[in-house]
Amino acid sequence: MSDQGYLLPNRQAGAARRLALLGEIYDPWTIGHLESIGIASGWRCWEAGAGGPNVATWLAARVGNAGRVLATDLDTSGLAGAHGIEIRRHDLTRDPVPDGTFDLVHARLVLVHIPERERVLAAMIAALRPGGWILIEEADPGLQLLATLQTGEAAERAQRIRSGFRALLKARGADLCWGRSLPQRLRAAGLTGVRADALVTLTHPACAELERITIGMLRDALISSGHTTVDELEAHLASVASGELDIAQPPLVSAWGRRG
Repeated sequence: MSDQGYLLPNRQAGAARRLALLGEIYDPWTIGHLESIGIASGWRCWEAGAGGPNVATWLAARVGNAGRVLATDLDTSGLAGAHGIEIRRHDLTRDPVPDGTFDLVHARLVLVHIPERERVLAAMIAALRPGGWILIEEADPGLQLLATLQTGEAAERAQRIRSGFRALLKARGADLCWGRSLPQRLRAAGLTGVRADALVTLTHPACAELERITIGMLRDALISSGHTTVDELEAHLASVASGELDIAQPPLVSAWGRRG
């Protein structure tokens, strides 16, 4: 899957800030799961589809000089300036699995966008050493019933726009319900100790700016596909900016297990 085929490519204007805002919302959740797995000195870790440097940098500090952290992405520009990690451009759908075996493989908000997601997940699991862990975190937009908890015209407009966003994702090959299937898929792959939970963010200080940037990146696609209009988008952004609406995020499903 090329970066051009991704609905929200990393080189589009605003993408770097968008990744940073997603990190503000999700990094504490992700790091909590990594801590529970027990990342230790000397571990070899693969951060697949890294996007930004935050999680990879945290891993590097945890594994120390004796360990290895490989951060890969189609577009590695968001990783520029990161220290203590190995950075490599990598296409999960086309390139061979990175050399060596890993104690941990982690990916967040990556596989749901890849039509070949099942094959890629199998390759990630195969990259684990015996006893190694995989942690996959994916948004499940299909579980999100409402874009906002408020009611009224502004809320209905927000819901229409969010529905348009889901339609665009689906048209690009995203599986909007794949996150909830992860525990079953990890067990089917023979992993042990499989667990899963989900983070539901109803509001967060980063959500308003995240909504503004995401709408900016999708503006032309939402309008040209007939999901909304210029006036409706402007009214929606005004409602978000004024604090009239709290924009919720899709549930983030985290699933993890260990290779036997």
